[in-house]
This record gives sequence, structure tokens and C-alpha cells, in this order.
Amino acid sequence: MAHGLLKGKRGIISGALNDQSIAWKVAELAHAEGASIVLTNAPVAMRMGEINKLAEAINAPIIGADATKDEDLEKLFTEGQEKLGGKVDFVLHSIGMSPNVRKGKAYDDLNYEWYKQTLDISAMSLHRMLQAAHKKEALAEWGSVVALSYIAAQRTFPGYGDMADAKALLESIARSWGYHLGQSQKVRVNTVSQSPTMTTAGSGIKGFGGFYGFAEEMSPLGNASAEACANYCITLFSDLTRYVTMQNLFHDGGFSSSGVTQKVMEKFMTE
Repeated sequence: MAHGLLKGKRGIISGALNDQSIAWKVAELAHAEGASIVLTNAPVAMRMGEINKLAEAINAPIIGADATKDEDLEKLFTEGQEKLGGKVDFVLHSIGMSPNVRKGKAYDDLNYEWYKQTLDISAMSLHRMLQAAHKKEALAEWGSVVALSYIAAQRTFPGYGDMADAKALLESIARSWGYHLGQSQKVRVNTVSQSPTMTTAGSGIKGFGGFYGFAEEMSPLGNASAEACANYCITLFSDLTRYVTMQNLFHDGGFSSSGVTQKVMEKFMTE
């Protein structure tokens, strides 16, 4: 049931690959809540995914943009404002990829050229995106930016590799831009640290099933779904959270605050 939380608002949503993507769910819900949306993704991701199906369903234009190229991002915010008919009220950054993780490179044997790509695609892209938006004066006053993160920025998880470093950098960039954009335009910037989620990207991480199962048993409420994360993002885009900024917000069923649970203890208890 929609509540009109984003009625009249305009947004840019990146990273919708297929209907498993959190970004896809966010776009569907933002549309249902009354927002006008521009979808964006890298050209290679657009070829691999099903973004055209989403665009048709929610009547959203698509602007291809490589998030590691400044000229693409400046074009995104220039054309985005034209298509939306005004400044942008909200932005979702849902971009992340590690060549090292994809190709099975262990953290103690990284390819450093790939490491640079991980940081550029998964973290610096947020800085580039917001710098382009700022230069183009594209963000509306009291706007909201949300970037998707993971608790590996604070804790070590085997198999997550250099993506953990990228998420730590992503969260730092969000705090810094939160300060600067808050001062200049009252724009808030937050990261959402989501539970392990059965997306195409998440499932590509070695040992993901173990991540997912452990988090499920360590979380009092269980893992948060992609749909639940979309609901949370919508509240952060809405005017109900105008004074929430520069935060890393855990959306993980209580995992981040649980030391141990009975279910986990029982696996190690003997008579």
C-alpha cells in the first residue's frame, strides 16, 4: 500500500540489473510512492541486465553512464534534470564490483590494478557522482543521497576481499559529502549497511551461502530482504528523515548489535 511519501519528487537510481537487485526494488517502490525517476547503469551492465523491462514498467527514461568517468556523470545530471523537469530530490548509489573477488583472488594475493578498479567502481564512484551533481547544481535543497554498504566495512569477513576496503571508503566519502552538501544545500548523505541479500552481485561472492546462513542465525529478526531495504531507502528519501545525515545505518535485523545467539551457541554446545 503506497502512502505518497515521494509525491512530486524526482530521483536518479543507479544499479538496477534485474528484479533481484535492491536498486530495482527501490525504483519500483519510489514510483509507487509518487516519484519521477531516471534509471542509470554502466553500458556493460545494461547489456547484461534487464533494465529496459523496469524502465517500461515504471515509465522511466534510462541514461547510460560509466560511474568511473566524470564526463558520463556530468552528462547524467545535465540530461537527468532535463528529463525530470527540475532538480534531483534523491539519488541511490547501488554500484559495486571487485575484479579480485570475481576472479577468486585472495586478500593476501591481490592484483593491485584490479584493486584500484574495485575502489574506483565501488567507492570513488560515489565521490565522482556527487561532485558531478554539485558542479551541475543538480541537487534540490533538502535532497537525499543513499549509498548501499555492508558491515564488512567494520568487521572482517573471509571471502569479501577488497570489497571490504571499498565499503569502508564509501562510508567515509558519504560522511564527507554529507558535511559539505549539508552546509551548502541542506542535502543529506547516508549509507545503508544491508544484510547479506540474494542478489546477482551478492551471490557471486565466494562462500556467500555461509555468510547468509550465519547472518540469519545471528540476527534476532533474521536477514532483511531486498524489498525491506527498499522500504527503508524510501523513508530516507522522504521528508520524514530530513535531519538524518552522515550516518551509516544498519538495516540487518539486529546482526550488527548481536554478540551471539542461542541458535549459534547450540551448534557448539556438547552434553
